Amino acid sequence: MSCELACSTLHGYFDRELNAARAAEFERHLEHCSDCLAELDACDAVRDSLRRSQVYEHAPALLRQKICADLRSLAPTIAPSPFLPWRWLAAAAVLLVALVVWRFIPGHQTEEDYQAEFAAGIVDAHLRSLLPGQMTIVNSSDPRTVRAWFEEKVKFVLPVSDFADHGFSLQGGRVDVVRGRTVAALVYTSKGHLINVFAWPTREPDTSLRAGSRQGYQWIDWRKGKIEFCAVSDAPTSDLQQLPELFTE
Repeated sequence: MSCELACSTLHGYFDRELNAARAAEFERHLEHCSDCLAELDACDAVRDSLRRSQVYEHAPALLRQKICADLRSLAPTIAPSPFLPWRWLAAAAVLLVALVVWRFIPGHQTEEDYQAEFAAGIVDAHLRSLLPGQMTIVNSSDPRTVRAWFEEKVKFVLPVSDFADHGFSLQGGRVDVVRGRTVAALVYTSKGHLINVFAWPTREPDTSLRAGSRQGYQWIDWRKGKIEFCAVSDAPTSDLQQLPELFTE
C-alpha cells in the first residue's frame, strides 16, 4: 500500500484497538483515501471467508490437559526462578491464541454473540452520523447524483432511489465503516426521523427480514441481490419495514 497512515493505523482500526479519538481521525481519513478503503475491504473479505469456512478443529484433549497443567505449575507457591517470567509469557501467548481463535474462527462465536456485535456496530455508526456535519458527504435528493458519487467510492452497484412518494425522502449519502467493514450509507427522512440505510456487498443468499433494537434505536436487516442492507432509526419498526419492499421493487 502507498498510504503510510494505513500501514501504521489501519489494522489497529480493523481490530478495534484504537481509542475513540484515533478511530474518528482514521474514519475522516477514509473519506479521501481509496487505498485504505480497498485494504479494509480486503481485510473484511478474509474475515468473512474464515467465518464461512469449515477449517476449524477442536483442540485435542491432551493439549487442553497440558495447558491446564502448565497453568497450575505457575501457582505462586513455586519458588522464585529467573525463568518464571518466560513461563508467564508462554501462558499469556496461549491465552492470546485462544482469544484469536474464539474471535475469528467459526464455531467459537454463537449466533447470539454475532447478532449482538452486529447490532452494536450498526447503532454506533448511526449515532456517529448524528453528530454535526457527519450525516452526509454528498447532499442531494437526486438519485442520479448520489449514485454517481458512490460509483467512485464503493466497488459494487448501489441501488439509489428517492421514495418521497412513499414518505421516505432521500437526503444524500456517505461512506462509513461498521466494525471494520466499509459500507455505503444512504440517508432518508420520514416523519421527522432520520434513517440510515447501510449497504455492503455479500456472497450470502437472500434472506427474510431480521429486526432488533438497541439503545432506543430500531434496525432491520435483509439481503437482496448480493447486497446486504440494514436500516437504522428511532422511527417505529412498522415504518422501517416498508423500506425492504421499496428497495426490491
